[in-house]
Amino acid sequence: MLPGRAGFGIQRLKFMKLTGQTIALFVLLASPIPLVAQSNDVAAPLPSVSLVLQRAMEQSSRESDLDRAFKQHYSYTRTRVTEYRSSDGDLESREEKTNESQPRAVTTVQHAQTTGHATDVRPAGATLDGENIRGKAFDRKDFLLNPDLLNRFQFTLAGREIINGRPALMVDFQPKSGDLPEQSIKDRFINRAAGRVWVDEQDYALVKADLHLTQRVNVFGGLVGAVWKCNYSFERARTDDDLWFVRNVDWHLEGRAVIVRRVIDYHEQWTNVRKTVGSNSTHSLTATASTTNLLEAK
Repeated sequence: MLPGRAGFGIQRLKFMKLTGQTIALFVLLASPIPLVAQSNDVAAPLPSVSLVLQRAMEQSSRESDLDRAFKQHYSYTRTRVTEYRSSDGDLESREEKTNESQPRAVTTVQHAQTTGHATDVRPAGATLDGENIRGKAFDRKDFLLNPDLLNRFQFTLAGREIINGRPALMVDFQPKSGDLPEQSIKDRFINRAAGRVWVDEQDYALVKADLHLTQRVNVFGGLVGAVWKCNYSFERARTDDDLWFVRNVDWHLEGRAVIVRRVIDYHEQWTNVRKTVGSNSTHSLTATASTTNLLEAK
């Protein structure tokens, strides 16, 4: 009986040893896979902020030509909504415009529909002028990089982020100290802006921006108006043939025009973007607009 049990024990030990060796072999064969995956996850070193700004400035010099090429070959729907609110946040009036853009020439027809007795109708995407505070303080084209703009800000490279499947470099900026050039009211806003921009790491195009005012801005010493809060952001998308277009624009403004406080929200969206084959003609718009003055309708 004892030899039989001893033999059984020996066979069991051999089986366990063989099983352990087999498991070890599978572990050794499988180990390179996670090691390779881990090595692929290691982020490439960040470039210097000066190199990023230089490449982005070179790309900015081509933006006008790229915008023109996009509008010559692509159709899209552009929707703009502007809402005017009281100082308490109550909606007073709302305006919405939808533009159907086609690359080929068409007759431009605009239909306006007003509900209520609108006595204070403003264009969609109201703008800031020298006499009144009527809306938008910033525009995407205000932040196309050029030597003048670079001299106004301090830039810091904050890291890398994936946007729409593409790596983008995050650059934070804030105004430089000291006296900055102010030749127009637009300069007053730009000189007091801070925030973050995302730069595509392959094309070095501006993909996204998020900025805000750091200080109150007065118009003509505050007699005509003032803006104490403005947040502005936009995001762009890329076509298959390397053209960039604005996908979303949002801004919020709080200020005063003479004695009237204004709170304005704006949202813009580009949808139904599609390439039109064989189209090289002039960009044109077919627009429909509707305005609702809720304050007068009450």
